[in-house]
Amino acid sequence: MSDKIKVYQKPTCSKCRMTIGRLKEQGAAFETINYYEKPLSFDELRKLVDKLGITPRDLLRKGERVYRDLKLAHRELTDDEIIQLMIENPDLIQRPIVVKGNKAVLGRPPENVDDLL
Repeated sequence: MSDKIKVYQKPTCSKCRMTIGRLKEQGAAFETINYYEKPLSFDELRKLVDKLGITPRDLLRKGERVYRDLKLAHRELTDDEIIQLMIENPDLIQRPIVVKGNKAVLGRPPENVDDLL
């Protein structure tokens, strides 16, 4: 199991910045991955969902305009269809996702990363 923490994030996101700040305060070694510049593959996102222990629908950002535009609250979609929509529309992905080895947490609130330290 790798000890290196990976933070999947959007640099302009305040929760992402707060989570990264918390990791720095704790002296944790980590790398950041901006999934807007380096889009996630289907398999990568599927693995992140599995590590989080949630469903793809649970990873959706329900307050985003694209969520409303696509009428996702009222559509019956498979997990694979939801993952594909998140790949095509990264604003739909809850962030940050913090991974260490086979475990992941959402950095909402930032204190959630303490479970990985």
